[in-house]
Amino acid sequence: MALYAIGDTHLSLSSNKPMDVFGGGWEGYVDKLQKGFAAVGPEDTVVLCGDLSWGMSLEEAKEDFAFLDALPGARKLLLKGNHDYWWNTAAKMNRFFAESGFSTLRILHNNCYEYGGYALCGTRGWFYEEDRAGHGAKIFYEEAGDQKVFKRELIRLEASLKAAGERPKLCFLHYPPLYQGYRCPEIIALLEQYGVERCYYGHLHGGSHRLAVEGRQGDVAYYLVSADYVGFRPQKICE
Repeated sequence: MALYAIGDTHLSLSSNKPMDVFGGGWEGYVDKLQKGFAAVGPEDTVVLCGDLSWGMSLEEAKEDFAFLDALPGARKLLLKGNHDYWWNTAAKMNRFFAESGFSTLRILHNNCYEYGGYALCGTRGWFYEEDRAGHGAKIFYEEAGDQKVFKRELIRLEASLKAAGERPKLCFLHYPPLYQGYRCPEIIALLEQYGVERCYYGHLHGGSHRLAVEGRQGDVAYYLVSADYVGFRPQKICE
């Protein structure tokens, strides 16, 4: 068995928003994902770090879920990304997957899963971007000032980390908690407080790859696993 992670599959098999229009590495990305998953074994676990489907509802995203479910791997743990508009309550999503016969899809949300001796924790997360107007103030990226959503993400992350108990922890986020030298101190503080060893995140694409922070920062090691960054190949985390 092995554990893998990849984010930002941005599937659009029935919603007509294919990423191929961006050219470059995104051309033929669905075929690239299929080939990249060939390294995943039938008993392996893959964490999918958000922005999985452009579908606006569970039904509209159904073909994308079918694609993910059919890929190799016994379990695919799904995180919410900022473009996962199909996301619903865990009960509704789990019921939809069961009724659709998607046997490998699991929701990572306010909970954790076990792999070997590790607890796999995660949530969407949040991150700051420096105000480029020159005022030096921090603003919320994409949803400026939405303190309520941000605080809810902190609660969800802590719930996931608490569910892990005393087991060694790996954390998976959609948003990077570190970005171009900036930090989301509240999220980083939770990761360090609960002894997270490694944190994997997505969201950054194209030219933004150069802004990613990777490697050990303080007590936690960080790694970017956006699909276009890792060549559409799930990254092996551990055996």
